[in-house]
Amino acid sequence: MNVHVMKRDGSTVAFDRSRIERAILAAFMDPAVLGPDAGTSASVRDKIKAYTDKVLAKIESRPAAVVAVEDIQDLVESVLMDAGEHKVAREYIRFRDLQAEQRKAAGHDVSAPSSTTSTIRLKKPDGSLEPLDRKALEALVAEAAEGLDEGVDSGTIVNDAIKALFDGAPASALDDALILSAKQRIEQEPDYTYVAARFLLDLLRREVLPGLGLSNVDTQANMGLLYPEVLRRGLKRGVDAGMIDPALLDQFNLGKLGAAIDPHRDFQFTYLGLQTLYDRYFQHEDGERYELPQTFFMRVAMGLALNEDDPTDRAIEFYQVLSSFDAMSSTPTLFNSGTVRSQLSSCYLTSVPDDLFGIYSAIRDNAMLSKFAGGLGNDWTPVRGIGSLIKGTNGKSQGVVPFLKVANDTAVAVNQGGRRKGAACAYLETWHRDIEEFLELRKNTGDDRRRCHDMNTANWVPDLFMERVAQDAEWTLFSPADCPDLHDKFGQAFREAYEAYERDADAGKIRNFKRIPAKQLWRKMLTMLFETGHPWITFKDPCNLRSPQQHAGVVHSSNLCTEITLNTSPGDEIAVCNLASINIANHLTEDGSIDRSKLAVTVKTVMRMLDNVIDLNYYSVDEARQANMRHRPVGMGLMGFQDALYVKSLPYASREAVVFADELMELISYYAIEASAGLAGERGAYQSFQGSLWSQGVLPIDSIDLLRQGRGGMLDMDEGSVAGLDWDSLRETVKTGMRNSNVMAIAPTATIANITGVTQSIEPTYAHLQVKSNLSGEFTVINPSLVHELKRRGLWDKVMVQDLKYYDGSVQAIDRIPEDMKAVYACAFEIDSKWLIEAASRRQKWIDQAQSLNLYMAKASGPKLAELYEFAWKKGLKTTYYLRSMGATSTEKSTITDHRLNAVQQAPQAKVCSIDDPDCQSCQ
Repeated sequence: MNVHVMKRDGSTVAFDRSRIERAILAAFMDPAVLGPDAGTSASVRDKIKAYTDKVLAKIESRPAAVVAVEDIQDLVESVLMDAGEHKVAREYIRFRDLQAEQRKAAGHDVSAPSSTTSTIRLKKPDGSLEPLDRKALEALVAEAAEGLDEGVDSGTIVNDAIKALFDGAPASALDDALILSAKQRIEQEPDYTYVAARFLLDLLRREVLPGLGLSNVDTQANMGLLYPEVLRRGLKRGVDAGMIDPALLDQFNLGKLGAAIDPHRDFQFTYLGLQTLYDRYFQHEDGERYELPQTFFMRVAMGLALNEDDPTDRAIEFYQVLSSFDAMSSTPTLFNSGTVRSQLSSCYLTSVPDDLFGIYSAIRDNAMLSKFAGGLGNDWTPVRGIGSLIKGTNGKSQGVVPFLKVANDTAVAVNQGGRRKGAACAYLETWHRDIEEFLELRKNTGDDRRRCHDMNTANWVPDLFMERVAQDAEWTLFSPADCPDLHDKFGQAFREAYEAYERDADAGKIRNFKRIPAKQLWRKMLTMLFETGHPWITFKDPCNLRSPQQHAGVVHSSNLCTEITLNTSPGDEIAVCNLASINIANHLTEDGSIDRSKLAVTVKTVMRMLDNVIDLNYYSVDEARQANMRHRPVGMGLMGFQDALYVKSLPYASREAVVFADELMELISYYAIEASAGLAGERGAYQSFQGSLWSQGVLPIDSIDLLRQGRGGMLDMDEGSVAGLDWDSLRETVKTGMRNSNVMAIAPTATIANITGVTQSIEPTYAHLQVKSNLSGEFTVINPSLVHELKRRGLWDKVMVQDLKYYDGSVQAIDRIPEDMKAVYACAFEIDSKWLIEAASRRQKWIDQAQSLNLYMAKASGPKLAELYEFAWKKGLKTTYYLRSMGATSTEKSTITDHRLNAVQQAPQAKVCSIDDPDCQSCQ
């Protein structure tokens, strides 16, 4: 074996297998493991030989001819943990820690530089060589570690970075080495994510400041003086480049805005959050960024304040909310606010008409809306089914599927301005003649010309179908060409029309139909959902019977992420929704209760920002402008719900968590409705207000009765109030006017939650230690709340890290963790999804739109899936999102402690979806 070992002093020696065997033997021989004589038994000797062989195999698989001694010891720990030798591994780790202490006590400083440190020179961009300035490096690392947990070791980071360099290395290699050194330790100490972010921040400053003609050596301590000038020069550069709206230079007091910038908020970012902004959000010219984090937030705030009477003060108000992470606008708003193409809206809902010109016009609209970062929900139900007559040619239709294929390829081709994947979701009602083929669109088998591998799909399910399933009755499929009015009917009117068409079919008046058992179709819907993740299950009647805009049109679909429920009309309106989310983790008091006064202020500010989006938005399609100006819908949501439960020490699967979800959403609902009514008093009510449920004093909580009546009582939905608010007075206020037809929707927040460093949306934690993959790369993420609690109880150590890796980020099988902690820190697949539905039902009663709700099932079966989705329907949910199935990904144990990102390997099962699906990011 031609491998050498680098010792801690930088010297190298030949590899010696016996040293590994002796170290493992010492761990086995500890009396605390297997007894005083266990280490000498033949079986233990055989184990030691086998484990040593595995370590050697891992070393030989590496390309490097020199391996650091610490890396070898890490591999030993990895092999022992993989083999289930947890007690032995713990003793080995303790042995390593003891030796480190002994070296330190003897004066052998393990963080001391090697003898080659002084010879390292870095190559500057002009080709010249410059000696590495260790003191400057140490100062940079010290600043990055300032104020963080004592577990952050500055000396180790410095030493690691130097070890990774060689004489003549490019200067950029030092940046990479520093970030890598911090990243690889995030799993051991969560605060290293802030260290890595601060190294990235230093790199960003050295990119931005010289490009603006400013000093490139300033540290964060000097940014208070520099930020005002960075704002002014950055805006001017953006205007000169044709990217930033010149109004940002003309309509604001830049001096006052610059003074309002808080540079300390740069240190709030996790590495994942800042890297995401760095890669995809900051404005740039020819690849060179000219925004820093706080000028980015100020630019967004300025763009949202352009139509205000006092734009400067409003921009400061908006900036405070965004930069503090109290709330965050959606991704399109962050991308485009203040730019010359300020497409700020998140979601667009369209209905596709049943004629060739209309179909391709709808696909063209998709392309234009997608170009500027909009997520799309397309209602395809009006398009005639397969076998229908084409009067113009006297031929027969191929149905909706071939056109869906074109829409799928359009979403791929127009990839949201080159910044992220284009994303669309096709909706089809369950009575459509092509529904069976629609269910199979995402299958990997069959005729590929009738498959849509990139587009999302969703079922638009009427209540009558769910009743037929419960009754084990038959269901009839029709072509819209024969029953076009079904598309616009819901509730009792739909039932009457549908049953009349069934009688016409029986009488031979309709020939193009198909009759199948409702349970058979339901079973196929659930089977495809499990196998492919699609189509999602969404419910037509709750969306319409509880819609405040019933007088203005019909809700024909939801959006890409199933939280938007707005009415659409082919050729007349394209529904638009504008999103932002409240960070719940920032609105709790020290004792874990909701800070009502702060929440009210945040909601009021965010509602104003959202209403401004409607007037400032760039509309690439006229029908979208028309709908947005007529109805002015917005969707305020939330994120960090799981973080709030951690603060309160509440298990997600508990009545207390359900009540908390209820109280929280009631408060948000009250404050949001109150804020919109207040804006109506200032700016006027939206155009289609008269005739709405709002104008009748019917609030979302009141509309539950309309759903109950429409279903004939088949509803199990709580209607109580737990927050003790004066709803009667608010009803009277609302009757006088609302600024927005819709005010609430809970989106996935996949990306903005990463930016703010909280759990996304209303999601339970997927795993406490995992690798997140998105368009910015792969990131090791560990749950800081769990680590904090383990530290508080004296349970956080290297062995706990290994255990978390071994058990794929779950705490349930770790015997040292108390049962009360296991309940609070149960992961998504360890929670019965009925608890998620219970909490969602409590939220839904206060929401005028819907919520993006994922459901989890570790061991799925047909009966369990049927029971779960029927439960969601009975609980009054309007929509559901992904069904997430266990086993799509797993952590590769061979990388447990080798200081690399955990690799994610595909398991031999059908892929349902990724936990951080880039498609979700088209909403937020």
